[in-house]
Amino acid sequence: MGSFKGHVLPGTLFLLVGVWHVWCSVFRYASDPKSFRVRVWNPVPGCDGWLKYLELYIIAIGAFIDMCIELLYSTHLKFFVNGVLNPSHMNDFEHSGMLLMFFIFGVVTLLSEKKGILPLPEGALCLIAATAFCAEYLLFYFHSTSHQGLEGYYHLLLVLLIGFCILATVTGAFLPTSFPVDLCSGIAITLQGLWFYQTAFTLYGPMMPDGCQLKENAISCHSTDYQVRGELLANFQLFAMVFSVLVAVVLSYIFAASRYGNSDLKSLQTDEDWFDRSKVVDCGVSLRSHSHGQSFNVAHNLKICGILCYTINCDRSLEVSNAFVLED
Repeated sequence: MGSFKGHVLPGTLFLLVGVWHVWCSVFRYASDPKSFRVRVWNPVPGCDGWLKYLELYIIAIGAFIDMCIELLYSTHLKFFVNGVLNPSHMNDFEHSGMLLMFFIFGVVTLLSEKKGILPLPEGALCLIAATAFCAEYLLFYFHSTSHQGLEGYYHLLLVLLIGFCILATVTGAFLPTSFPVDLCSGIAITLQGLWFYQTAFTLYGPMMPDGCQLKENAISCHSTDYQVRGELLANFQLFAMVFSVLVAVVLSYIFAASRYGNSDLKSLQTDEDWFDRSKVVDCGVSLRSHSHGQSFNVAHNLKICGILCYTINCDRSLEVSNAFVLED
């Protein structure tokens, strides 16, 4: 069984890191799309010293504080009972292990990026971050606290979001120049943080669905219908959350492109337009060469043109190509 604070604290950490990652990804791509690289962490631009590595300090210190709360405060230092781990605090030990992985990621990345003691490529850091997410995934999937009913459904959706984080982070190690992959990683972390908040306010706060209640450290519903209604509400909450985040990402990209976009970003769009127009011309030239002296075979040549041209502006391409045939 969890608690309101037990979900809000990690949710805050994930939310801060996720929002920062999304903005940095959008900003870096809008500023210089040709040299864009996937980053597992993002320095504060224009800052030196420890402030440059603020994200890593937040991850390492935040995970360490949360780990101490789970391991020292929640257990009341009663680690062993009759020579074995205290069974009444197994969930606290599991949470501590998960947080230890994120603490290790923060420390290793600091040693690699700031001190240079452990120099690692960005792909290796992505895999270390994916390992921390895997530990989190296994924790919630094989939790000693049996999440059942409505509580179990909320944690099932959380597991899916964690899996999204693993997939995006691992993909970033193999596609180091992909802007969509880097952006999806930030979106996944943001959604995970928001879902921690949603779980806290729904199961342990004022947003408990009708017909369900928190009683004796367990979520219970009066009937199966109330539980199904609560699960459908969870689906709607997740959909609204995903939609809101996507809208925020689009707006942030529009702002970054208009405020910080350079000529390279515009040239990429110009190059794409030129590429489409060149295909139109090539299509018409190809048709002209195939149809010279063979006006009866226009339909066949138009078919060839349709294969050569791209789907974008394809109708316009065929019109241009037909004009070449008529000229011949």
